[in-house]
Amino acid sequence: MKISRPLTLLIALISLLSGYAQNKIKVEHSTDGTFSQKSVRSLNWMNDGQYYSALSDNKIIKYSVRTGDMVETIADGDALNLEIDDYSFSDDESKVLIMTDRKSIYRRSYTAVFYIYDRNSSEAQKLSEGRQSYATLSPDNTKVAFTRDNNLFYVDLSSKNEVAVTTDGKFNYIINGSTDWVYEEELYLTKAFAWAPDSKRLAYYRMDESGVREYNMQVWNDGALYPEDYRYKYPKAGEDNSVVEIFLYELGSQQKTKVDIGAETDIYIPRIYWTKNPELLAVQRLNRLQNQLDILHVNAKDGSSKVILTDKSDTYIDFTFCDDLTYLDNGQQFLFSSEKDGYKHFYLYNLDGSLVNQITDGAFEAVSLVGLDQQKKKLYYISTEDSPLEQHLYSISLSGKGKKKMSVEAGVHSINMSNDCSYYMDYFSSATTPMQVSLYQTNGNKQIKVMEDNQELAQKIKAYGFADKEFFQLTTPTGSTLSGFFLKPADFDETKKYPLLIYQYSGPGSQNVSNRWGGSHFIWHQYLAQNGYIVAVIDTRGTGYRGEAYKKLTYKQLGKYETEDLIFSAKTLADYSYIDESRVGIWGWSYGGYMSSLCILKGNDVFKTAIAVAPVTTWRYYDTIYTERYLQRPQDNPEGYDDNSPNTHADKLNGNFLLVHGTGDDNVHFQNSVALQNELVDAGKQFDSFYYPDRAHGLGNRRGHLYQMMTEFIMEKL
Repeated sequence: MKISRPLTLLIALISLLSGYAQNKIKVEHSTDGTFSQKSVRSLNWMNDGQYYSALSDNKIIKYSVRTGDMVETIADGDALNLEIDDYSFSDDESKVLIMTDRKSIYRRSYTAVFYIYDRNSSEAQKLSEGRQSYATLSPDNTKVAFTRDNNLFYVDLSSKNEVAVTTDGKFNYIINGSTDWVYEEELYLTKAFAWAPDSKRLAYYRMDESGVREYNMQVWNDGALYPEDYRYKYPKAGEDNSVVEIFLYELGSQQKTKVDIGAETDIYIPRIYWTKNPELLAVQRLNRLQNQLDILHVNAKDGSSKVILTDKSDTYIDFTFCDDLTYLDNGQQFLFSSEKDGYKHFYLYNLDGSLVNQITDGAFEAVSLVGLDQQKKKLYYISTEDSPLEQHLYSISLSGKGKKKMSVEAGVHSINMSNDCSYYMDYFSSATTPMQVSLYQTNGNKQIKVMEDNQELAQKIKAYGFADKEFFQLTTPTGSTLSGFFLKPADFDETKKYPLLIYQYSGPGSQNVSNRWGGSHFIWHQYLAQNGYIVAVIDTRGTGYRGEAYKKLTYKQLGKYETEDLIFSAKTLADYSYIDESRVGIWGWSYGGYMSSLCILKGNDVFKTAIAVAPVTTWRYYDTIYTERYLQRPQDNPEGYDDNSPNTHADKLNGNFLLVHGTGDDNVHFQNSVALQNELVDAGKQFDSFYYPDRAHGLGNRRGHLYQMMTEFIMEKL
């Protein structure tokens, strides 16, 4: 049968349109993994530098670095009848500590069941009865320390004898060897013990949280007749913290020695480290207002201490950004990082605290230490020297000379370097290139193999018509630069008018605008762009990687400058010929929800619509460490807490507002949204709200529902 040319063209057109329809981004793609990047699962470099191991199909596999080929199966979880969650080697790699049945407590804390696998006998033995946390092999490979029920223990692997280092641990009162909620959340510390280099001592934290007030959450448990109460210690700004002590336990004598960390108890101990000398412990001490950090050296025999270095700030010490204290193998020197010259840089000190030299220097951030070749006296680090929007690998001698840029492609590079610095994995992406993982030989900086190129994803995003990031900069009336990028509809026409949705986080030291692939909520933003919206992602003053002055401008007045910048940005972008100034919206999550709430209130003549997910609505409700770092205590700075609280400005609401929170949020409490809702109701304001029963800060498996709800709200209200 002969088909006419017009009909042929019609069929071709229908096929084309059908293919286009099949390649439309859907809301569910935001959570179903359709556009997930493939990576190389985290690997463990082995001692000789020629091999690495990785967990694959419940097996611990040893691979050749140069070829990527499998060399041997170190441990087979199926054969051992174990489901392996994670593992670590003894120092001599003769034993493997295997973690199974891991169950999370909060963001980083967990309990699990551990086994010791002997590579010579191919046998696995259970470490202890019950559940444990943070099991750690001793340097001499003969013992394993762990915590259980707020106490610290160790097991002698030869005799199987279990020793209780502490016995006074009690839930919500005394914690030994691990940390409380606020240390875990804000100082990223959960395992709070360390083996001495000679395995003869354990240094550990003892936290007395009896004076910390409890927060109570009701847990609904999917329709239980009566909700349960969940109570835990949560110190809100200005309230009492746990009292922290450091102890030294000598295994031979079973004697405990209390470390002298000073008379003041209202302090933080963010880290302890053993130096290369088993008789010398290092303790980092931070004052309550977090503007002075001291390094103490402790005599392990008697617990006496001496301050050998102090770092001070007129604002605050950004400890988790500058967490790089490293003691050199020569036993005479250590590395330290600080923002004291206006940017984060590395410094070399003698063991007595005297400065040898500054290693990195310039108007850029030395973001992180990725390798230290002590034989060649060379440091490898990530830097923003090219641009605040990019991160590159550099090397430099410890003397500060011979700096060399090693990464080539413009974008963001994350590095996993072998222990001997012979090889490294480069996890690279840019605004136009999904993650590429490549193996390099450090000597000569030679690429050996591309481990993952995500070509399948690259083809898929092309087929689905993803919008490219279109970067822009805005200059505020005070002369500061704000970075942002647009996602525009594929059929963008500058003669038309488009609604604008701004997304931001805006928290201190954060970054959403960078030359990397994807980003927070990227797939959902692509969906909106494909459906006729322009999405703008913006970093305000107070965000990171532009130096100390830019980041710490918001000190003592969180929310003030960020709100000014977002209102200014919205007004500026609304003046663009293709933006409909009557349809400008903003949204954010957590700190970003705090900001979107403030913007719809203080910028009620600019923003038509806002969504706030899990927002802080008054910093009086948030924890001590995070809040006081930036605002001091409420009793020191009440205006800083109240002037830029959304609750203070609830009567200014004129636009469309959606307020979302999980009732099981242990971080930013549901109390925040309840307080703002009360203020809005008292002011006679109409708004939308939605609460996810028992869901925590990230909302877990309810994100798909959230994206659909936000989509409908945006399409109706913007």
